Amino acid sequence: MKDLILTDKKKMELEEAVKRCSSWAVSMVARANSGHPAGSLSSMWLYLAAYDVADITPKNCDQTDRDYVVISHGHTSPGAYAALAYYGFVDPMEAIADFRRCGSAFQGHVERAIPGIDWGSGNLGQGLSAAVGYALALKKRGLDRQVYVLMGDGEQPKGQVAEARRIALSQGLKNITVMVDYNHIQISGRVERILPVNIKALWEADGWAVLEADGHDFASIYDGMAKARAMDVPVVLLCHTVMGKGVSFMEDKPDYHGKAATGDLYKQAMDELGQPDWLEAAAKLGDRAPHTGRHVSVERANLELGIPKTYPVDKKTDNRSGFGNALADVGSLNLGVAGKTPVLVFDCDLAGSVKTAQFAKECPGWFVQCGIQEHSTATVAGAAGCCSVVPVWADFGVFGLAEAYNQQRLNDINGSNLKLVLTHVGLDVGEDGMTHQCIDYVSLLSNSFGWKLIVPVDPNQTDRVTRWALKEPGNICLAMGRSTMYPLSGQDGEPLFASLPFTYGKAHKVGEGEDCTILAMGAMTSAALEARAILEREGKKVKVYAVSCPLEVDMEALDEAVSTGYVVTLEDHCYRTGMGSLWARAAAEAGLCAKWSFMGVHRYGDSGPSDQVYDAMGLSPLAVADRIKKLLP
Repeated sequence: MKDLILTDKKKMELEEAVKRCSSWAVSMVARANSGHPAGSLSSMWLYLAAYDVADITPKNCDQTDRDYVVISHGHTSPGAYAALAYYGFVDPMEAIADFRRCGSAFQGHVERAIPGIDWGSGNLGQGLSAAVGYALALKKRGLDRQVYVLMGDGEQPKGQVAEARRIALSQGLKNITVMVDYNHIQISGRVERILPVNIKALWEADGWAVLEADGHDFASIYDGMAKARAMDVPVVLLCHTVMGKGVSFMEDKPDYHGKAATGDLYKQAMDELGQPDWLEAAAKLGDRAPHTGRHVSVERANLELGIPKTYPVDKKTDNRSGFGNALADVGSLNLGVAGKTPVLVFDCDLAGSVKTAQFAKECPGWFVQCGIQEHSTATVAGAAGCCSVVPVWADFGVFGLAEAYNQQRLNDINGSNLKLVLTHVGLDVGEDGMTHQCIDYVSLLSNSFGWKLIVPVDPNQTDRVTRWALKEPGNICLAMGRSTMYPLSGQDGEPLFASLPFTYGKAHKVGEGEDCTILAMGAMTSAALEARAILEREGKKVKVYAVSCPLEVDMEALDEAVSTGYVVTLEDHCYRTGMGSLWARAAAEAGLCAKWSFMGVHRYGDSGPSDQVYDAMGLSPLAVADRIKKLLP
């Protein structure tokens, strides 16, 4: 842990650094003619202090045993890039030349491609949640490390900030120090006029210690940071600052929140800061490819996955239990074993329903109760996955994905390692009704570029998918319904998925036929097989494929599916935007011709027993058989 001693010499060096870094920040925005200079200037003292005190360097920033710095007000990226340049993470002239340049890592809001940036910011208010995730992961790994969070005052009223504060306190995370740039100005004017809030009281109400500092005096800032480190609760340091500090025409005005100083105003800014014209220096770099930054990735977890459990075909069970039992098994096998990766299971007051209660009983130290706070939980769990733990968050589909969609999008952008388990998806929420029926989980994740999605067919496949996902790097979503079912059997009468290893993107043929093909997603495979049996009694032979990976088209299976000339897709999802649309598009792009019919959810569902809700939606086995009979000549 680095010391917090501020010598007179260091203080003088930092005061000079403020001028240099402020000029770099103003120059970045001026060259791009786009960006946020004034907030970068008011935060400059905080940036320089945080990166000085934190144990993070150009050499260790790709490791996970170190301190972390999270930037929530990511639009002040020029200030962050300037401070990082001062400490040797990046080249200042490259930052000036490439800021907001297409193809450059120096994006308008901070991203992890820049060394020293630990979380790519999106919406304001999410930075504290990310910091809580890092702090929690460090604590569970037994590491005495600190997390510093830089925030703006305009984001303080947001609900996700309050959620994160409560999680931090409930988890005893005294290794977090928040530094708020309290300049009283946001884009539309003074914060007190736009939305009057008592920022100090908000933090105190959630149990945090509140300290105050002069945000333009390093002695005051370092004193506050030293006091924060000595406390046994998380601490927020309210740093009183002036918007645009150091450049007279920007000071204490909202005008330059998001406007560049160009021409004579740029020259005036450099004169006031006592710095040269950096635009001329940056121009000397010439015509070249932009700085693309680093590649960030998560390591493969070190876990003992155990022996898969096989459920008999003559006894009903649910996919949720298949997941929960496998999770508890893996947790108990690895808890307390030296060198094994911690598995942190997050809950939002639904452990009994999502089947993580057994894990909580067997591995209480790895179970994280967050209360009904889905937005922050999504980000906390996601960030923890970037810090050498395996985070698992199980929740209802409408809460874990539909409600927290932007947070899951940011997890994708940040290259996290979250295992998101969505239960009660589709119409299989029965009596809970339309507000709780998640019928867009495929389409939502199809909008991402990194998420993997598995919709298990039965409890046996669910068990195997769960074990696979825990060790596989990257963001992975498992989606399943609530109802019990009979596990699928093979031609030999034995459990089908007991002997089939899981391969992402592999569809399984579970019924032969040459008249038509049903592509059934997940648990809808059972209805497809019942429909096949109905049609077989009428002399029609239908091929059935079980599709558990709707986002990854199995082209070999698709090629065989269209060979019958008729394809019906069956899914517990909006029929316009789910597996059917993705696979039909793949067929069209590959020049594979067939007549297609898409069966799925075509309106908001009813409230009632699941089988009745499916019947009312026209998704019963009999309805599937009737659709095929109308489709065939």
